[in-house]
Amino acid sequence: RRDEKIPTENLLDISLYGDAGVFDSMHLVNFLTLVEEAIEDEFDVEISLTSEKAVSRRVSPFSRVSRLIEFIEEEMNENAETTAA
Repeated sequence: RRDEKIPTENLLDISLYGDAGVFDSMHLVNFLTLVEEAIEDEFDVEISLTSEKAVSRRVSPFSRVSRLIEFIEEEMNENAETTAA
Protein backbone atom coordinates (compact mmCIF):
# COMPACT_ATOMS: atom_id res chain seq x y z
CA ARG A 1 0.00 0.00 0.00
CA ARG A 2 1.22 3.45 -0.88
CA ASP A 3 0.57 6.70 0.90
CA GLU A 4 0.64 8.78 -2.26
CA LYS A 5 -1.42 8.04 -5.36
CA ILE A 6 0.25 6.76 -8.51
CA PRO A 7 -0.34 9.17 -11.40
CA THR A 8 -2.42 7.58 -14.13
CA GLU A 9 -1.89 10.02 -17.00
CA ASN A 10 0.64 8.60 -19.46
CA LEU A 11 0.31 5.23 -17.76
CA LEU A 12 2.68 3.42 -20.12
CA ASP A 13 5.50 5.85 -19.30
CA ILE A 14 5.26 5.53 -15.51
CA SER A 15 8.55 4.43 -13.98
CA LEU A 16 8.04 1.44 -11.72
CA TYR A 17 11.41 1.29 -10.00
CA GLY A 18 14.53 3.40 -9.69
CA ASP A 19 15.09 7.06 -8.90
CA ALA A 20 11.83 8.16 -10.53
CA GLY A 21 9.93 4.95 -9.78
CA VAL A 22 6.65 4.70 -7.92
CA PHE A 23 7.74 1.57 -6.00
CA ASP A 24 10.55 0.77 -3.62
CA SER A 25 11.98 -2.75 -3.84
CA MET A 26 9.43 -4.37 -1.51
CA HIS A 27 6.48 -2.67 -3.18
CA LEU A 28 7.81 -3.74 -6.58
CA VAL A 29 8.11 -7.39 -5.53
CA ASN A 30 4.58 -7.33 -4.08
CA PHE A 31 3.24 -5.71 -7.25
CA LEU A 32 4.98 -8.25 -9.49
CA THR A 33 3.61 -11.11 -7.40
CA LEU A 34 0.09 -9.74 -7.85
CA VAL A 35 0.62 -9.41 -11.60
CA GLU A 36 1.92 -13.00 -11.83
CA GLU A 37 -1.12 -14.26 -9.92
CA ALA A 38 -3.52 -12.26 -12.11
CA ILE A 39 -1.90 -13.65 -15.28
CA GLU A 40 -2.17 -17.19 -13.96
CA ASP A 41 -5.81 -16.68 -12.95
CA GLU A 42 -6.80 -14.99 -16.21
CA PHE A 43 -4.75 -16.96 -18.75
CA ASP A 44 -3.80 -20.14 -16.88
CA VAL A 45 -0.14 -19.39 -17.61
CA GLU A 46 2.68 -19.37 -15.08
CA ILE A 47 5.47 -16.87 -15.64
CA SER A 48 8.12 -15.44 -13.37
CA LEU A 49 8.59 -11.70 -13.56
CA THR A 50 11.50 -11.81 -11.12
CA SER A 51 13.50 -14.48 -12.95
CA GLU A 52 17.21 -14.19 -13.72
CA LYS A 53 16.18 -13.41 -17.28
CA ALA A 54 14.21 -10.37 -16.12
CA VAL A 55 16.74 -8.94 -13.69
CA SER A 56 19.78 -9.48 -15.93
CA ARG A 57 18.48 -7.50 -18.90
CA ARG A 58 20.44 -4.47 -20.03
CA VAL A 59 17.19 -2.47 -20.07
CA SER A 60 15.13 -3.41 -17.04
CA PRO A 61 11.54 -4.50 -17.62
CA PHE A 62 10.77 -2.68 -14.37
CA SER A 63 11.89 0.72 -15.59
CA ARG A 64 8.52 1.59 -17.17
CA VAL A 65 5.05 0.10 -17.43
CA SER A 66 5.44 -0.26 -21.20
CA ARG A 67 8.63 -2.31 -20.77
CA LEU A 68 6.97 -4.57 -18.21
CA ILE A 69 4.09 -5.19 -20.63
CA GLU A 70 6.57 -6.05 -23.40
CA PHE A 71 8.38 -8.48 -21.08
CA ILE A 72 5.11 -10.12 -20.02
CA GLU A 73 4.11 -10.56 -23.67
CA GLU A 74 7.51 -12.13 -24.47
CA GLU A 75 7.23 -14.53 -21.53
CA MET A 76 3.66 -15.51 -22.41
CA ASN A 77 4.60 -16.08 -26.07
CA GLU A 78 7.62 -18.16 -25.03
CA ASN A 79 5.41 -20.16 -22.66
CA ALA A 80 2.87 -20.76 -25.46
CA GLU A 81 5.62 -21.94 -27.84
CA THR A 82 7.03 -24.29 -25.19
CA THR A 83 3.58 -25.67 -24.41
CA ALA A 84 2.73 -26.18 -28.10
CA ALA A 85 5.98 -28.06 -28.80
